[in-house]
Amino acid sequence: MKDKLKVYVVALLLALVGVSMALYKHFALGFPLFPDQKVGIWTVESKVEFEAAGSEVLVSLALPDSQQGIEITNENFTTSGYGFTEVDQPDGSRRAQWTRRKADGRQVLYYRLQIYPAVLDQAPDVAPPGPPMPPEFDSAQATSASALLDEIHQLSANNETFVTQLLRSLTVEPLNENAAFLLGEHHSPQHITATALQLLSLAGIPNRIVRGLVLEDGRRRQKLIDLVEVWDGDRWQIYDPGTASAGVPKDFMIWRRGDVSLLDVEGGRNSQVTFSILRSYRSARNVSLSTATDNRATLVDFSIYSLPIEEQNAFKTILLVPIGTLVVAIFRILIGLRTSGTFMPILIALAFIQTTLLWGLLLFLIVVGAGLYIRFHLAQLNLLLIGRISAVVTVVIGLMSGISILSYKLGLNQILTVTFFPMIILSWTIERMSILWEEEGPKEVAIQGGGSLLVATAAYLMMSNSLVAHLTFNFPELLLVQLALILLIGQYTGYRLTELRRFRPLVENR
Repeated sequence: MKDKLKVYVVALLLALVGVSMALYKHFALGFPLFPDQKVGIWTVESKVEFEAAGSEVLVSLALPDSQQGIEITNENFTTSGYGFTEVDQPDGSRRAQWTRRKADGRQVLYYRLQIYPAVLDQAPDVAPPGPPMPPEFDSAQATSASALLDEIHQLSANNETFVTQLLRSLTVEPLNENAAFLLGEHHSPQHITATALQLLSLAGIPNRIVRGLVLEDGRRRQKLIDLVEVWDGDRWQIYDPGTASAGVPKDFMIWRRGDVSLLDVEGGRNSQVTFSILRSYRSARNVSLSTATDNRATLVDFSIYSLPIEEQNAFKTILLVPIGTLVVAIFRILIGLRTSGTFMPILIALAFIQTTLLWGLLLFLIVVGAGLYIRFHLAQLNLLLIGRISAVVTVVIGLMSGISILSYKLGLNQILTVTFFPMIILSWTIERMSILWEEEGPKEVAIQGGGSLLVATAAYLMMSNSLVAHLTFNFPELLLVQLALILLIGQYTGYRLTELRRFRPLVENR
């Protein structure tokens, strides 16, 4: 009982560790659980245009950073005729800087990046250094602003509802007289956002502007959209002035925070920057692997993915072998099926993966059948065991060569895959079956040979399954779960399925 308890405990621990590591790779690193799963990749291109004045030119463009739910990759900068530098700012932000000694006429510069969904560790929000500076209003504006804030204060319960009511008062028609006076004739989204920021500063609530893009496939010549971000005492909270709702809008990419210029051009005029957006799809596995590699995730950095491609391809097949051992354990221990050799069905299944199932079965029967026929003739020579096996190996190689040549001449290219069968194993199988024929008769040979092919077929169906192949290679930690199952099966000592036939007379007598 204690031994069984140990097996259960070890199996449970192995399963928990394996499942936990696999779930971590799926949820934290983004590895897909299913093959051929795609993830949307957004390509964003910013186009900087200006008229050069025929003198030195310096262009500075604010660059975005990776943010919650978004990873930035594959940044490209066009530098034709320009020098380029990426400058890190004191506040941690980045700017692209193009320079040229002399330029004249219309100039166009491009910055392109790709972004995709990712789970990133975000740094905690940094509290504002102090209360905001009060805005500069004339006396009439100050009176209207104070009156509007007093009204909003009466309609709100906390900072969150205060901000919501403030934004609604500036956007929902009909506007009251104070809001209408502050906005004047300018009801553009940019002016509404600027007015909201001024009123928040007057109320003593820390705030800043957030500028970004709504990601929508096929959009061209887009401008940045302004949002409002407010410090609520614990964290920064974003609000959409157009809807007065809290939270980042769907598919919104933050380009810049704070009152920082998007584009600075020295030596030029009539400058502008526009954005184009395109969506494409890539393998979710490749995207997740690229992200994990860039971030040097330990579970990926010290894994099969760090090996050369040739070795990775080899492990794609090697990692399928435990699936075959699990199938063998089920058929041998639980079902009670007899096979010729314990793990020979796994080797046959590996050959079936290369030959396909039907052709593999046909080739196996041809080679083994011909080998048995020749082996019976060799038995008349009274050779020693080593001599017989060596002769059978030579005969098997000759058979495989002859079959390959004949199939090539007949145009049957599928039969050329006979070379994938393990020659030594086939030779030893022929020897074992011939001895079994002499000792037990042809019936036992048919039982064990048929059992081997049945188990090999079941193992092949499991090992060739695309989902199984995907999970074994991308989640090798699931080998621990397979090991746990094998341990549980290995301690089973009850009746096998094929042994239940002995109780049939008891059932019939009842």
